[in-house]
Formats: sequence, C-alpha cells, structure tokens
Amino acid sequence: MAKKIHFTDVTLRDGQQSLTATRMTTPQALKVLKKIDQAGFHRMELWGGATLDSCIRFLNENPWDRLEDFAEVLGGTQKIQALLRGQNLFAYQPYPDDLVIAFIKQAISSGVGYMRIFDALNDWRNLQTSILAVKAFGAKAEGAISYTVSPVHTTQYFIDYGKKLVEQGVDAIAIKDMAGLLHPRDAIQLINSLVNELPVPIALHTHATTGVSLFNSVIAMQAGVYSIDSAITPFAGGTSHTPVEVLIVFAEEMGLEHGLDKELILQIQQDLFKISDELQDMNPYYGKYYQPVRYEDVDRNLVQQIIKAAADGTEETIEMGMQLSRKLLDDLKYPPFDDALFDSQIPGGMLTNLQNQLKQMGQLDKLDQIMQEIPHVRKDVGYVPLVTPTSQIVGSQATFNVLSGKRYSFVSNEFKMILRGEFGQTPAPCNQELVNQVLAEGEEPMKYRVASYLHPILEDEIDLPFIHDQKDLLLHHLLGQNADQFLEAREKNPVKEPAYA
Repeated sequence: MAKKIHFTDVTLRDGQQSLTATRMTTPQALKVLKKIDQAGFHRMELWGGATLDSCIRFLNENPWDRLEDFAEVLGGTQKIQALLRGQNLFAYQPYPDDLVIAFIKQAISSGVGYMRIFDALNDWRNLQTSILAVKAFGAKAEGAISYTVSPVHTTQYFIDYGKKLVEQGVDAIAIKDMAGLLHPRDAIQLINSLVNELPVPIALHTHATTGVSLFNSVIAMQAGVYSIDSAITPFAGGTSHTPVEVLIVFAEEMGLEHGLDKELILQIQQDLFKISDELQDMNPYYGKYYQPVRYEDVDRNLVQQIIKAAADGTEETIEMGMQLSRKLLDDLKYPPFDDALFDSQIPGGMLTNLQNQLKQMGQLDKLDQIMQEIPHVRKDVGYVPLVTPTSQIVGSQATFNVLSGKRYSFVSNEFKMILRGEFGQTPAPCNQELVNQVLAEGEEPMKYRVASYLHPILEDEIDLPFIHDQKDLLLHHLLGQNADQFLEAREKNPVKEPAYA
C-alpha cells in the first residue's frame, strides 16, 4: 500500500459542472481559488471540459481570460489541470490536426500545466496528436480511459487500452468513471491490474452518482493509486465527486499521508456554501441536501468497517462495504445515490442538463422513459461510452425517440456522424440495419484516423473585424457562431476589468 495519497481538487471545474451546469463564474471561483491552492492539493482541475462553451454562451466570459486569471492568481501553471476531449478539443466534434496543435499550444501558454486527455470512444488514434502536442509544448499529458460497461468492455480491454496510451507517451493514466459505473467488484480487479501492469502513475476519477465512488476510492487507496479526484462540500456528492472531507478521514485511518490543511478546507467549505446559494437555481439538490461537514462528524467506527470490507474483497463484504459507505454519506446529508444509472449509464453532468432541459420543455415526466431508452440507443451505436460528446448525442436521440413515439423517425446529424465513423471507431460494430436505414446507399463508414479526413483550416484567411489575435481565432474555429456573437459583442465593451483585482 502507498504511504501517501494525492488528492486532485475538481470543485471549480467538474464539481460545479456536475451540480450547477457549469454556471460558476470566474469571480466566484476566484473567491476560493487561492485558498484551495494553499490547502495543499496535488493539482486543481480548473479549465477544459464544458467550461469554454459555458463561459461563452452563459456567463459572458472569455475562457482565455478565465484561465489566465487563474494562472496569475496561482503564480504559475504547475497545478492547473485541464480536461481535453482529444481530437474534439473542448467541443463536440473532431477538428483537424493544425487546430488541435494550435489550441494546445495556446492553452499551455495561457496557464495549463497538466492536460488530461480522453476520447469518448476510447479510440487511441484520437489522442495521438494531443499527446504529442502537450508534450512538445512542455506540459504533462495524462491519458484517460473512458470507463463503461458492455459485453466488449472487459478488464483486459481497459488494460490493453492503457498500455496503448503508455506507448503513445502519456505521463500517467486516469480511470475516468464519468457516470459512477465502476462496480466495486470490478474496481478491485481493474484498479489493481492497472497499478501492477502499467509503468506510470494511476489516477481515479469517479462520480458519486451511483453511490460507489467512496468505496471505490478506498479500494484505490489500498491498491496504491497515485491520486484520486475529489471535491469540497457542497460541490461534492450527488452527481459530483467524493467529498474530500470524508476521504481525508479514510486516508488517516489507513495510515496514508495526504498533505492537506484540514482547517483551511473547512474555511473553503464555508465560502463554497455562499457560492452555492448564489447558484441555487441551477442545482436540483439545493435546499434538500448538504450541511457543513466536520471531520468529527465522520463516524470512524464505520470508516474502519468499510476499510476492512474493501480489504477482504469477497462478494459479501463488497456488498456490505457499499451499503456502509452509502449510509455514511447519507448520514452526512449528501444527495442520495441512483442505482438505475447502472442501466442507463448517464453521467452526472448529462443528467443535470437533461433534467433542466426537460423541465424547460414541460416534459420532465418523460425522464424515466428516456433513461430506459438510452441503453437501447447506445447498443445500436456499438456500445459507445457515455461521455461528452457521445453522452449528449445518445441522450438527445433517446429523447427524440421517446417524444416522437417512434424510434429513429428523426435522426440528428451528430447521431449520423457516429454511424459514419466521424468520431472514430466504435467499440463494437453499429446496428447494421440502422446504418442501412440512416446512411445513403453505398456510403461506407470511415476506416482511418478521423483527422486524416479533415483539411487544415488555420491557413485560410478569416476577415472578421472582431477577431484580433490567435486566441480569438481559435475560439471562432472551436465554438463557431456562439464565439462570434460573444466576440462581436465584446467590440462594444472592450475594457476588461481583471477578475482577480
């Protein structure tokens, strides 16, 4: 067992993305950023994922300014982690290599020191250019395995994929369990196998949605993982991540050094409750769950029972450990788990957004039907993992199917892209009958690496008066009309007050 465990804080990126649909503003984040740094976290995930799109569309913020403000406050880039969707960058479709390289170069220049890179289909070819670019421009590259469950996703499948990423030059591997689908009985085998068979550090990224993230974190600490993603209350639990306040107690009871300033974390917790109040309209859990959590609130007798259950690892003790860890979080007033997600496989952020969208449409009563439809759609497209962008595409198609009353009476262009292979190779072949129905006669899915079909775009001249530099140009290419509208509006109010002042 490792004598030290590192914790990566994801409160200001994935935590707030999962619970409040990425609506935390830069000024709100800056209220706690310096304290989180001082608390001693190994790294902080602060950028990437949905934050760029959300900054532009909902917060009227420039994502480059956000990153650079963070880097200035922190006095460097060493701890700043960003999430990159491989060839899709920070958006929802594959981009040509020249744009991928330029975007990564700028991200590293603006503040990213550590890039976690994943592909929604686990197609390693979609990570090649990103890994090379991250390393070339002086940052660290972590390859993420998008965890999912299907007949083709065996432990050996994930081990082989991890080895392929190591061959491509990654500095570390992350198990990216975006929907909390890694059942503890499988976690024991997978985590131990990766730790023992791969020559790079292993990180665990798992959401609390299904009520197994805490128990899996204990299993991971016993297996000797290098780091675990965590969040600070009240941006932890529910569809977010395991609360660091609880993980600290487990680490101490297991004799592991964590290097965190416990009292400072409690101060940050108080600040975050105020921010949570400001974002209450976006949080479906607000007012129903969460309370200030102190370390003495965590039942250490229960903690010891959970640790022993994980160490024993039998079917009976695994079930007991799951139930005890769920009880522990329930006693501390974290949101309840949802076992149904083991079937629907919906990630936390996707579930929150789906609930909000259905509520706006007046169709919230259709949520259960849509969740039952998602596994059918997923099987038809080759058991793709449900992570951005495939989670949105499959979820939207399931919604269309339910609301129309007939499967595939309408098919989105993005759904067709999966069938054509425009996102990469699916884990299993797509439903051939559906492929024949949707694609034109004689149209064959792509065979080679996606980017090999895409023309470079940065050499094309762009004559738009609101594009003044490389950062503007990159946003234009990445986020299209939404970025153009934002940049054009900026022309009318060009003065930016530093958010950190």
